[in-house]
Amino acid sequence: MTNPQTMSNPDHVGPGPSNSILDVDGLRVGHAAAEAPGALSGTTVVLADPDVLTEGMVGGVDVRGGGPGTRETDLLDPRNVVERIHAVCLTGGSAFGLGAADGVMAGLFSDGIGLPMGAPGEVVPLVPSAVVFDLGRGGVFGAHPDAATGAAAYRAARVGGPVEVGCVGAGRGAKAGGFKGGVGTASATCADGSVVAALVVCNSLGEVVAPDGTFHAASVLLPQDTPEAELRAPSSADLEAARRAAVDVPAQVVGRPGLATTIGVVATDVTLTKAQCAKLAGVGHDGIGIAVRPAHTMLDGDTLFGLSTTRRPAPDLPGFHDILTQASLVVARAVVGAVLAATTVTTPAGTWRAYADAFPSAFGARGGRSGNG
Repeated sequence: MTNPQTMSNPDHVGPGPSNSILDVDGLRVGHAAAEAPGALSGTTVVLADPDVLTEGMVGGVDVRGGGPGTRETDLLDPRNVVERIHAVCLTGGSAFGLGAADGVMAGLFSDGIGLPMGAPGEVVPLVPSAVVFDLGRGGVFGAHPDAATGAAAYRAARVGGPVEVGCVGAGRGAKAGGFKGGVGTASATCADGSVVAALVVCNSLGEVVAPDGTFHAASVLLPQDTPEAELRAPSSADLEAARRAAVDVPAQVVGRPGLATTIGVVATDVTLTKAQCAKLAGVGHDGIGIAVRPAHTMLDGDTLFGLSTTRRPAPDLPGFHDILTQASLVVARAVVGAVLAATTVTTPAGTWRAYADAFPSAFGARGGRSGNG
């Protein structure tokens, strides 16, 4: 008997055309891999499109994990003066990886993009950043993204194009509980036509996959989140094989902070204040709580940025309520998307299995089901 893991969400109008963060008008995304020998890491940049957003985007932040690694988050406090930022840097490498933001800043500065400070060209780019812990997963503990990685991710974002997902950028070395993690994205349209979307790097200590092989967030998934196949509960044979394989996976270290972390952005095209962007990020964290168990632990550094590209007018209270309703759902869907898109990776440090390899029976034919969900 088929047991679908996707359903039509009655609170949801539908995803945008690409079901990605690029459905939010004014954003671009770029990835780059860390080039250091023995690195399994990288950097992802979410950029305010300089062709349409010369002043940048409004930003907020909410940090929920007990072991965060961040940069330039205090400036997002609504009590502080700066209103706009120019990019968000999501990167691997733990605290070392924060240096990737230097390369993003250098790229913005060379393009004349930043907070005006005087004469033409005298600008200071503002790039809030957050990291995940992936040190050692490529075989060399000290190999991490640096300014060159950040600069490459910035250049990729400037070029634009569809968002790559899975083991790319900041998600190259990510794991999600006992499975390979990565980068995922999802979008939603509200009743008034406004768009809410998320891009997430899932590197969680907690599990995204339930003991029966289904996803904790199965109830909020849409058919568009798995366009190639319908998700269903894995077979008993796959479950037993996965349990046997799990015996050979090193136990997760508990007791040292910062060894995991889910980070990302949740964005909208409507005009929001800094305080509203902080609320957007905060409600987005509910999506991590839907998708990851346990979430926001003392061993994670879970951090979400809320972004507004101000391409649509400010919403009224019911409109803002709709945006917040979708914020948690797109984050949860993006977390699952990251795990679904990930591929099995083997390095000298070990093997991290992809969900698709562990549970091939979970992917069934779409049948007569419409993709318009």
